[in-house]
Amino acid sequence: MRMAAWSTLFALLASSPSALAADPWEKTNVRIYAFNKFLDGWLLRPVAITYTTIMPNIVRQGIGNFFSNIDDVNVLANDLLQLKLRDAASDSGRLLINTTVGIAGVIDVASSVGLIKNEEDFGQTFGRWGVGAGPYVVLPFFGPSSARDSVGLVLDTLFNPIQYYQQDEARSTLTIVSFIDDRASVLSMEALISGDEYLFVREAYLQQREYLVNDGAYYDDFDDF
Repeated sequence: MRMAAWSTLFALLASSPSALAADPWEKTNVRIYAFNKFLDGWLLRPVAITYTTIMPNIVRQGIGNFFSNIDDVNVLANDLLQLKLRDAASDSGRLLINTTVGIAGVIDVASSVGLIKNEEDFGQTFGRWGVGAGPYVVLPFFGPSSARDSVGLVLDTLFNPIQYYQQDEARSTLTIVSFIDDRASVLSMEALISGDEYLFVREAYLQQREYLVNDGAYYDDFDDF
């Protein structure tokens, strides 16, 4: 998943019961999590802090809007695959308006006229059509995922227009800036982590994905009683 999606992740953990995690690869996952945390502490987090320090808020907002607009291509594809035709119409309008009037998405004009961004990806599409999440997995560099979402991530990457930019230097630069902007967007969330960090992130991730797959509906097993 993109790191920007973590902005809702911790709030979900605090407001809903603990997920029942399928984590048969926990020992390996913990090691990969430790590696990712080391890499983040040594490189990504310091760069993200520097980025937020030297970059004016209005510029960072424009950069975030630009990458969000690119992500809307993937969102629209998954709207159609999930047969969410009303969302597809909204997201196609959003993509058209922001790409043109919004100057390649730098200005989020669409939100101001009521076309609010949806969150869809291939992992959610698989879930929508009944594919279970499968075992929890921590991916090197990318972080928390599941067997289903790992496959979805490959397709999300293939549907990212940046991957098809012909100039290698420009493509690499856009990819790096996207990662930095994503990491910077969740700096304020770090203070919400409590207890065992690995377990906290695992439960938060699984609940966030359940929330998204079910379009915001949370199913409580106790509702049957």
